[in-house]
Amino acid sequence: MAKIKPSKGAPYARILGVGGYRPTRVVPNEVILETIDSSDEWIRSRSGIETRHWANDEETVAAMSIEASGKAIADAGISAEQIGGVIVSTVSHFKQTPAVATEIADKLGTAKAAAFDISAGCAGFGYGLTLAKGMVVEGSAEYVLVIGVERLSDLTDLEDRATAFLFGDGAGAVVVGPAKEPAIGPTVWGSEGDKSETIKQTVPWTDYRDGTVEKFPAITQEGQAVFRWAVFEMAKVAQQALDAAGISVDDLDVFIPHQANVRIIDSMVKTLKLPEHVTVARDIRTTGNTSAASIPLAMERLLATGEAKSGDTALVIGFGAGLVYAATVVTLP
Repeated sequence: MAKIKPSKGAPYARILGVGGYRPTRVVPNEVILETIDSSDEWIRSRSGIETRHWANDEETVAAMSIEASGKAIADAGISAEQIGGVIVSTVSHFKQTPAVATEIADKLGTAKAAAFDISAGCAGFGYGLTLAKGMVVEGSAEYVLVIGVERLSDLTDLEDRATAFLFGDGAGAVVVGPAKEPAIGPTVWGSEGDKSETIKQTVPWTDYRDGTVEKFPAITQEGQAVFRWAVFEMAKVAQQALDAAGISVDDLDVFIPHQANVRIIDSMVKTLKLPEHVTVARDIRTTGNTSAASIPLAMERLLATGEAKSGDTALVIGFGAGLVYAATVVTLP
């Protein structure tokens, strides 16, 4: 029996750089109120959202990803030619094939990097980060680009009072590369498919194509069910990620949860009993819920504003449609 040569990768992996892109158009709650019966006060109290960004025709999924990725590559201090893998998490790229990751890899100038898309909703960044870590440690790529990108304005029903105010557009990217010591902890991830109806696309694309429905498919959710699940179950997952990394809440510097709802974030902070010294990302106030893009966008903003610094220990957790989730502890770039 032939022996397969073992892979030779890095001993560990870490995030080396981060970049973000927010569309130029800023949309205040007043615009949302043109199509739903609500108020600015209700939206803010319900979600914490004050404004969100919506993409124009030129700000495509690929274009936003390229902008964010260029910043992440520069921040990592490497060249695009060194990128060996491109992972894009999105639910709002409307071409079934080819993967938008291949277009991004080409336009960035990578040397024929492996490129593929994943669909894991709001947990997509965590899924991509875990895959990238594996690629670096296994040795199939020295540097991997992980992108979370969404144009959720294309999937928003502006007449749905429960969701019209929630979603925004944008792209966040990180470069994952070799490290001499652990800087991305074990991932606690999973799915609860029995709850898949709580966040979903209203109808399949084929229903719209065949004329079964006249309204373009949108994202809908059962708000209270999602809130309960996120607050109670995801706090447990977050604690499991801390335990897996061998640290306590007292060791944390930063908490970067998926930016779904300020009330969910605040409830998780309370349940986890985070100390006052821990910086908590609340980027949702001016960015909205950008699904797979929300964690890297929040990370980029915290570092850019100085609220977090290089070397800080951060707990990140994403959760959403599926229902899926992924949590890990990372050292910030």
